[in-house]
Amino acid sequence: GCATGHSSFVMSMSFTNQVLAQIELFTKKHDVGVYVLPKRLDEKVARLHLKKLGIKLEKLSADQADYLGIKRGGPYKPDHYRY
Repeated sequence: GCATGHSSFVMSMSFTNQVLAQIELFTKKHDVGVYVLPKRLDEKVARLHLKKLGIKLEKLSADQADYLGIKRGGPYKPDHYRY
């Protein structure tokens, strides 16, 4: 089966990625092709699951975001970065 050896938490992250990718493809009217999930959606999946791990994510201050050269709300990694 598809979930052989994977915990329910890992499967939840995988299914969340799949659903958000389908919503993105349906609502943004992409051409036919293969796409990488945008960083903003990948980071959304992570944020949705942090609470279950008991993790509180701090938000960047304006000074931190300016120093890093990114928006306070992300995405936090450049598009070429692969996890």
